[in-house]
Amino acid sequence: MIWPLNPKSNRRPTAELPAPSRVAIEAAQGAAATPFPRLRRNRKSEWARALVRENVLTVADLIWPIFVCDGVNLRQPIASLPGVQRLSIDAAVDSAREAKALGIPAIALFPYTDPALRDEAGSEALNPENLICRALDAIRQAAPGIGLITDVALDPYTSHGHDGLMRGEEILNDETVEVLARQALNQARAGADMIAPSDMMDGRVRAIRAALDAEGFQSVQILAYAAKYASAFYGPFRDAIGTKATLVGDKRTYQMDPANSDEALREVAQDIDEGADIVMVKPGLPYLDIIHRVKETFGLPTFAYQVSGEYAMIEAAVANGWLDGDKAMMESLLAFKRAGADAVLTYYAPRAAKLLRGG
Repeated sequence: MIWPLNPKSNRRPTAELPAPSRVAIEAAQGAAATPFPRLRRNRKSEWARALVRENVLTVADLIWPIFVCDGVNLRQPIASLPGVQRLSIDAAVDSAREAKALGIPAIALFPYTDPALRDEAGSEALNPENLICRALDAIRQAAPGIGLITDVALDPYTSHGHDGLMRGEEILNDETVEVLARQALNQARAGADMIAPSDMMDGRVRAIRAALDAEGFQSVQILAYAAKYASAFYGPFRDAIGTKATLVGDKRTYQMDPANSDEALREVAQDIDEGADIVMVKPGLPYLDIIHRVKETFGLPTFAYQVSGEYAMIEAAVANGWLDGDKAMMESLLAFKRAGADAVLTYYAPRAAKLLRGG
């Protein structure tokens, strides 16, 4: 009998406590002899951390979005995207050469179309001599081997800023899809390697694939913006392509509701069934859960777009001295890899590539 149970207590125990058994004693001795897991051992040095690192970011994971404008030797700053510029074609050629030298596999081209060329039908998208087609030709000749990705959507070309044709306040689906297929052909003829429809019209991947195949462009890939959300993070991009001031209303009738996750899987499944070679989730960081679900569910090459608002937020915090720019940049890009992304469209591409190469 143990008495008192608590030396400071005057209470008598109601019953005698049994003596510990031999089994209990041996178990306690064994537990004391077995060390608890010390997970920090694998973090003790850089070489040890490198050996057990689960995800790695490389230059080959990066795609550089580039904004193209008319003119010669132009580099127009974009106030809401610090460090990003609109480039005339000759300057875009220089950036393509830089991307190739850094080992960045591909660039994605987006046009700032002269407002005088924009109309309700987005007809400039079908002009074989439009800004994107001329840029494709120039870059193809100057930097052979760099992958050229082009955006298929009408918003850079329409006077109302929408991705599709309008009737009143309605965005027309099937009529838009017909135009998008012609736009994709226009870009393929000019030398695009990968067509990236970002419009979110139903059935557009099937129509584009059929149009490309019918003209002998079977090797041109389709990167489908399969899960593109109606997001507040696109503002600086719209500044860059000149649609922020022209956009009538919003895009919630065709871009996805940010509250939905299961719907993203349906959208991705449809685009895969229609012939997409690669699927993409946009935006990126606020939708890491979607990237993970898409990759785990389908196993198809899955890209992410670190969109303009994500970039601008980091840069604003850096400008205020609240974040270390390089560390925040690299951590954010690694997060995409951890979520399951195979590649990332990011305005940080050249800067990240230089760091990854030790420059």
